[in-house]
Amino acid sequence: MSEEEIEDDVSFFVNSSLNLLIKIVSSLVVLLSILIISLWAVYQTADVTFGGPPSSLELWEDEYREMTGLDRIGEFEGSGVKICIVDTGIDTTHPDLEDTNIVAWNDLISGSGSPYDDEGHGTAMAGIIASNGGLNGVSPKADLLIAKAISDDGSGTDSTIAEAVDWCVEEDADIISLSLGGNQGFGAGFFTTDQLEESVQNAIDLGVYVVAAAGNDGEDDDGDVESPGSVEDVICVGAVTRTGSIWSGSSEGDNNGRLWPNPILPRQDPDKKPEIVAPGHEVPILMASATGSGTWWGWSSGTSAATAWVSGSIAIFLEANPEMKRDGEQGGGTAISNLKMMISQNSEMKENQEDHDDHYGYGLLRLDLLINETQNSSSESGIRSSDLVSLRDIQIKYIQEFQATRRMTASVPPDNSTKDTE
Repeated sequence: MSEEEIEDDVSFFVNSSLNLLIKIVSSLVVLLSILIISLWAVYQTADVTFGGPPSSLELWEDEYREMTGLDRIGEFEGSGVKICIVDTGIDTTHPDLEDTNIVAWNDLISGSGSPYDDEGHGTAMAGIIASNGGLNGVSPKADLLIAKAISDDGSGTDSTIAEAVDWCVEEDADIISLSLGGNQGFGAGFFTTDQLEESVQNAIDLGVYVVAAAGNDGEDDDGDVESPGSVEDVICVGAVTRTGSIWSGSSEGDNNGRLWPNPILPRQDPDKKPEIVAPGHEVPILMASATGSGTWWGWSSGTSAATAWVSGSIAIFLEANPEMKRDGEQGGGTAISNLKMMISQNSEMKENQEDHDDHYGYGLLRLDLLINETQNSSSESGIRSSDLVSLRDIQIKYIQEFQATRRMTASVPPDNSTKDTE
């Protein structure tokens, strides 16, 4: 065979191999493209979740669970306790809410018979309480009552929220979680004809624990916590960072009494405001699909998040102490007063704090200390209803020509991000 023929054979072999390689690579590219398109289609049409929350969110969650003692009471998950969340609704399509036990739903905005969340704040708060998946809620086994009383612009009327609170009571809620707030009713502290404050007080009188946000005006203080957190027996919640420092936006309480612009008497222990602080800065949350964020997980800062954390924690406390539930042998207004006294005595105060602080309350929530208080010395707690000072026992007549109308907001949309802190 001549040299020219050999070169032709080699060239033919090389060209054939190259063509074959090109065909194989092209086929693989086409196959990979088909697989990618198929996966995208499945993701868009089916309930499939890829990945999970960023590791930073998981780390922050662990830090807050450690701070509040939640990781030291692992045998309790809120079972058998009903929490009513009054907010913007709930996104039940979220993968972390698939196993959530929603026992009742009431849409006071649009009247829909099926749960939804067109704003996102309610889903974020429900996730703090009951998430079970990528993020871990405080009390994932609690029964949830969901009342949508906040519209898609993050606001709601006083009367609508009051109606939602009344519904929670009718549905046998043990706890009502109100991650919202507004101006106090005129005359609060003496007596009030404010519709929401009246509904909240009625719930408390029936033994329902009401937890409400202190407000987010710490950097532009208006003089006191927001309503209904300002109501005497409500557990009003401020916010702290992961270092235990007060969050800059957390509202300050006015506990010395005042005549103007809204008269109140001096507040007494254990009802000084706020009563407690809890995780409220960069708190890992669930993101509703309505937010359009493109992710299921993010973070939120505010006393709203702190309120949800405390609501879930009280569910844990009531699971451990069922006799203090609304229908328990020791339930009722006295049980609420007793829990508030325990909060004032078993919260973790900041350095050099010896008494109630207008920002820091009686201290940081320590769920482990609260449960130990009842588990180890329930018969020796020394708390008697006769020892508790109640401003409602002071009868003061106050004439009011009108009831102030006001709008309540859930302080939404929350500050949130899927990125690490800058």
